[in-house]
Amino acid sequence: MTQIVAHRGASGNRPENTLPSFAEAVRVDSDVIELDVHLSKDGHLIVMHDEDVERTTNGKGLIREKTLAEIKKLNAGSWFSESYQNTKVPTLKEVLDLLVMRNFRGVLTIELKTDHYHYPEIEMKTAALMTSRNWPFQHWYCSFNIASLDIIHQLEPDTQLDLILSTSDKKVLQALDRPYIEGIHPKIDWVLKNKATLPDLPLAVRPWTIDDEELVRECVALQTTGIITNFPEKIQQYVKNARNKGSK
Repeated sequence: MTQIVAHRGASGNRPENTLPSFAEAVRVDSDVIELDVHLSKDGHLIVMHDEDVERTTNGKGLIREKTLAEIKKLNAGSWFSESYQNTKVPTLKEVLDLLVMRNFRGVLTIELKTDHYHYPEIEMKTAALMTSRNWPFQHWYCSFNIASLDIIHQLEPDTQLDLILSTSDKKVLQALDRPYIEGIHPKIDWVLKNKATLPDLPLAVRPWTIDDEELVRECVALQTTGIITNFPEKIQQYVKNARNKGSK
């Protein structure tokens, strides 16, 4: 089975990394939901992709220089559509509560956003929350920053870890050097460049970000473990189409 990974939730038709986006990802039965985590000035786990708030809110400045109260005043939906003008930036705990409420039974993969700025203690705070109770869904971690994965492995030695990369072969070697790293999340360009050697790679491969049918066919043919997409519902259908064609 090809895992469908909802990138920042169902971010193709909802504002990314918001509760509406995650609710839609649950509704369409995504196998995996991915999100990004930063730390606010006062130590709260904030779900947003960028280090600053400018692209996806009406505010300016860095997350790490704002308190949770300041971040909660921001409008996180109008940039996408006026229908979401009341949408706020969520905390990780708020997303977890939503997934529990919506009866999510898949996997939540938490990207530790430490590749540009390594927030002190972000791994410890995230692990403390995730191990504070038994959630009704699984959780994994991923990051561009190998150091974050090394730290989280010490805190949660049994939790699945994946290294994110663009097209760096060096990063693939870093993953192979660590038996506790389960897989890689490479840019699709890396997958297409390494088609010949992919079957021999002893790592799960979930490429990003795939939103069109031709690339889905490539991934299905190459038997990648998963597909990271902004449009989980559409990609589910594309995967079915590809399998049906392949079985004829």
